[in-house]
Amino acid sequence: MNFPSSRLRLALALYAALWWLGLPLALAYLRRRARRDADYGAHLAERFGRHAPFPGAVWVHAVSLGEMRSATPLVRALLERGERVVTTHFTPAGRREATRAFAPEIAAGQLRAVWVPFELGFAFRRFFKAFRPKYGLVMEIEIWPGMIMAARRAGVALFMCNAQYPSKSFARDTTRTGFRAELMRGFAGALVKSDLQAERFARVGVAAIAVTGELRFDQPIPPAQVIAGVAARGWLAPSRPVVTLASVVAGEDAVYLAAIHASLAAHRAAGLPAPLFVYVPRAPERFDETAQLVAGAGLSCAARSHLFDAALAPKGAAPDIDVLLGDSLGEMYFYLAMADRALVGGGFTPKGAHNIIEPLALKKPVIVGPEIWTIEYPATEAIAAGVVLRVETPGALAAALSPGAGFTPAPEMIDAFFAAHAGGVARTLAAIDRFTSR
Repeated sequence: MNFPSSRLRLALALYAALWWLGLPLALAYLRRRARRDADYGAHLAERFGRHAPFPGAVWVHAVSLGEMRSATPLVRALLERGERVVTTHFTPAGRREATRAFAPEIAAGQLRAVWVPFELGFAFRRFFKAFRPKYGLVMEIEIWPGMIMAARRAGVALFMCNAQYPSKSFARDTTRTGFRAELMRGFAGALVKSDLQAERFARVGVAAIAVTGELRFDQPIPPAQVIAGVAARGWLAPSRPVVTLASVVAGEDAVYLAAIHASLAAHRAAGLPAPLFVYVPRAPERFDETAQLVAGAGLSCAARSHLFDAALAPKGAAPDIDVLLGDSLGEMYFYLAMADRALVGGGFTPKGAHNIIEPLALKKPVIVGPEIWTIEYPATEAIAAGVVLRVETPGALAAALSPGAGFTPAPEMIDAFFAAHAGGVARTLAAIDRFTSR
């Protein structure tokens, strides 16, 4: 199959021109974001591909925090095989996670965490000259036209990794212009999460496909956070049920705050201890806004930053509150370890729900909203297995949080589901070896 088509060549030329014209806007965007997070403005030369030489590394592109977390077990396995690794990121959250998780390897010269270059040909040429990567792995589904074409010109095999083709994206790409679908044929292959995903990638013409599963099932669990979360539960809510709302995004707070009110009222009317709700916004820039929303809803609230020290040890006397605000990054297992069950955010917005695997890893039953197209795998399988409950309406959510709600899958059910879907790292490494040895 001819790639790229003349139509795509024209689109790529326009895309490149727009990047040159828009470069001042991209720099202004970074400068504006740096006012809130100074890391956005740091190491600016890396955005233009300037790096000290680090040849022969495996390149892992993990744009932000979620992608880096899914990449972590794979990166760990690559390092254990003796590879050197360079990770690239666009957001500070992703880069910080890499530097936190692999600090010893960075100190030992085995790994570097850097910014991904801007979508400019010369920036990627510099990047490839510095790193001369063995191959590249783009986590999840990140379609960067400049990156794809630059890798092809440099002879670097670039694979989609831990990839899925969400139903809404697939429908759009196969019924409209099709540029994104055609760009996927520029990858050397796709390492995908499920058979359904493999069918979708094959339908748009990706030639080399392997079903490798979901890497997050192999993600390490930080024991210190779990221990601290259990202790925090005993300190803050020793005789109360606890519900953790994980990765809440803008646009759904009203639904969740109404459900919290309904749950508290129902428990008190029944003469039962009122639940404690642990409310964790997905983005740090929403911490202050969320605190104001919770207070404005008439709920008593205290923030993690005020109640716990840097080591997650409690400070002072335990307050009597409705909501604990999770105003920190990288501590999701702490918040989940406190819970009897978890409500994963995003599902009451069109952008879709977020990661359900972390709460399942701690044997917590999970509730999601109606929009699960972003986590089609493994959400569909988890719902069928009875370890995740999908609620279609705000009313159904309130009912699921009411006293005596029947969704209580046994830990053994969650264990069995988890075991059936683990092993993605080994399958991914095997597929990489097979594709790169051709």
